[in-house]
Amino acid sequence: MTRKSKAVVCREWGQPITVETINIAPPKHNEITIKVAACGVCHSDLSATTGKIQYPPPLVLGHEGAGVVIEVGEGVTEFSEGDHVVSSFISMCGKCRQCVRGRPVLCEKAHKAMFTLPDGTVRTTDAEGRDLNVFGACGVMAEYATLHIDNAVKIEQGVPLQNAALVGCAVMTGVGAVFNTARLEPGSRAAVFGVGGVGLNAIQGCQTAGAEMIVAVDTSDSKLAMAREFGATHTVNINEVEDVAKAVKKLTGGVDYAFECVGAGAVVAQAYKCLGRGGTAVVVGVADPKDKTSFGTLSMPADERTLKGSWLGSARPQHDFPRILALYKAGKLKLDELVTRTYTIDEAPQAFEDMVAGKNARGVIVFD
Repeated sequence: MTRKSKAVVCREWGQPITVETINIAPPKHNEITIKVAACGVCHSDLSATTGKIQYPPPLVLGHEGAGVVIEVGEGVTEFSEGDHVVSSFISMCGKCRQCVRGRPVLCEKAHKAMFTLPDGTVRTTDAEGRDLNVFGACGVMAEYATLHIDNAVKIEQGVPLQNAALVGCAVMTGVGAVFNTARLEPGSRAAVFGVGGVGLNAIQGCQTAGAEMIVAVDTSDSKLAMAREFGATHTVNINEVEDVAKAVKKLTGGVDYAFECVGAGAVVAQAYKCLGRGGTAVVVGVADPKDKTSFGTLSMPADERTLKGSWLGSARPQHDFPRILALYKAGKLKLDELVTRTYTIDEAPQAFEDMVAGKNARGVIVFD
């Protein structure tokens, strides 16, 4: 059956988001419909409203969600009604070259369907019956969502769904950049540039992996204070130093790993410059397509430095999402503390305003 659903929609780049009642079609072959319990409000959703991430509007926002399966389509055997799931904007087809070589985060099929379901169509229409695209093949900033089974990960029941939702992006992106992309070794020294939701998770990833020193770098004293709660051993306020790289090197002697969680070419350069010999800078933030990074090229061979990217923490969602939740249940990762404030869907515009103002580690829309 087709369901009516309130949803957060971007109608046009550069315009405020709207909360609308839309239609959610039932699942087709290898699809499920979920009743969304919670959806994190992510900077990537904001970037989709400005055109920084160029998913064509009209677009149902939301990719960091969790909910309960309420209907399964033909051929679905992996999920049943009542299952708890986390959405994944990586489809993991399991058959393309990237998937079979163990890099499902780079799935070629998923790369071609970032604002529709994997078959290139959608199950979302507005009140006039016009198609609505969906962010990251998910569109879970809505009361209901129909997903392909490759965009959902079943999780154990018992984890609060407003916490589990964050694993779908912020936690996986930050922790995964440390565990999977950098593969940080115990005793390493690290710096994290930008301590919003993703940066805080990079920090706690470094702590869990056994980093000796973790330097948090930001412009906000309140965020830097929160960074200490998540495991930072030192902090640097960019506004209080003349040269960020020199300030980080003075503390550490040069870090082994630097994580850029802002999405700005100039910050990537700062992260790279604070590396010690043999260090690795990991670019996590999503920059504007026209943004550039510049640094002295000689340092790469002479100091054997590495610059690499990390997309969703180099995730294998079916493996990594449950692993992260197991660490949370064991008390080794903080999720409760990430949720600064919850909102109703009607309060979504306020949630976006608060995110832009830097008020939250993570704001989460919670549904009845």
